[in-house]
Amino acid sequence: MIYDFCIIGGGIVGLATAMELLDRQPGASLLLLEKESTLARHQTGHNSGVIHAGIYYAPGSLKADLCKRGAAATKAFCLEHGIKFEVCGKLLVASTPLEMQRMQALYERSQLNGMKVERLDAQELQRREPNIVGLGGLFLDATGIVDYRQVCETMARVIVQKGGEIQLQRTVEAIVEGGDHVTVRTARGQALAKKLVVCGGLQSDRLATMAGVKIDHQIIPFRGEYFRLPAAKNTIVNHLIYPIPDPQLPFLGVHLTRMIDGSVTVGPNAVLGFGRENYKKFSVNWRDVAQYASFPGFWKTIWQNLGSGSVEMKNSLFKSGYLEQCRKYCPSLEIGDLLPFEAGIRAQAVMRDGTLVHDFLFAQTPRMLHVCNAPSPAATSAIPIGAMIADRMFNAN
Repeated sequence: MIYDFCIIGGGIVGLATAMELLDRQPGASLLLLEKESTLARHQTGHNSGVIHAGIYYAPGSLKADLCKRGAAATKAFCLEHGIKFEVCGKLLVASTPLEMQRMQALYERSQLNGMKVERLDAQELQRREPNIVGLGGLFLDATGIVDYRQVCETMARVIVQKGGEIQLQRTVEAIVEGGDHVTVRTARGQALAKKLVVCGGLQSDRLATMAGVKIDHQIIPFRGEYFRLPAAKNTIVNHLIYPIPDPQLPFLGVHLTRMIDGSVTVGPNAVLGFGRENYKKFSVNWRDVAQYASFPGFWKTIWQNLGSGSVEMKNSLFKSGYLEQCRKYCPSLEIGDLLPFEAGIRAQAVMRDGTLVHDFLFAQTPRMLHVCNAPSPAATSAIPIGAMIADRMFNAN
């Protein structure tokens, strides 16, 4: 049998793409392959569960548009399928005069993006969040929280209901593009498809290279380490609490996140990972390390971010430094409040010249589309990202 479509990758982008393809071509045969025993095992299942509003992105940019549409689509999907979510709102807190300047720039950007954002002074910030201190803040009432694993499980059911097929524990070993189909080989057999979409996340560059696609980047894993607060502090905040980000840094900083199960997490930081799928601290995959250590772009980006990277690594090794990042805006936290919680790993695409890729990166051939980079907030934006991928697939005909 030759499938109309094959999707590699059972994270939220792969699942959203499968749903979109089946919507556009009812009755099509579609196979989704996932190497793990469950869906959403990696980036999708290890994120903070936030439905982002999109305040950080340049007005008119693809990321701003996808995030805005994705937030609405995610909430609509949850309502349609009875998935619990909560629109709890987010507060960005400025702790220094410099952060107040950055906050003003963010506010101006939010207005250009047509977002509903409220500026708060220190007194109003304290009134809304008694345990939070700052010189001022921005409040986004549209930000929400959800369990993206549950979203993915529901997407999988929709795919099967529409006639799609999902096969787990199917690690891809070879991809060969022919004149009228693509052959995907796994240890448990092979699949043939007229069109292939690869949403490989942490393994996306390897899958592209396996397929014979020339790329000029590599995935470098960055660990985002989280802690969980004690249950007694589950009511410490009423909203999500974020610092004002440094625009010179690629990550948003340590924040307090209410989770849909009622708990509160602290994090993440951003430190170099010693394995693409090594979630335990200090665990190492020597193949992964050897691969990025031999890539010139790795050393260039490390050098370019040496100062901030050193601080992040120090705070990873010493919990007291991590705590100080939180105490800037939540001074009541103590070292004993930082309880263990599973880390996440971000698939950061890095170019050969050391540039961090912050936008979408695709590689396309007549019968294949490789999603080489789907930047944050890909979980929030997954449904319109799936539509964008489907556009590219159908327009290639």
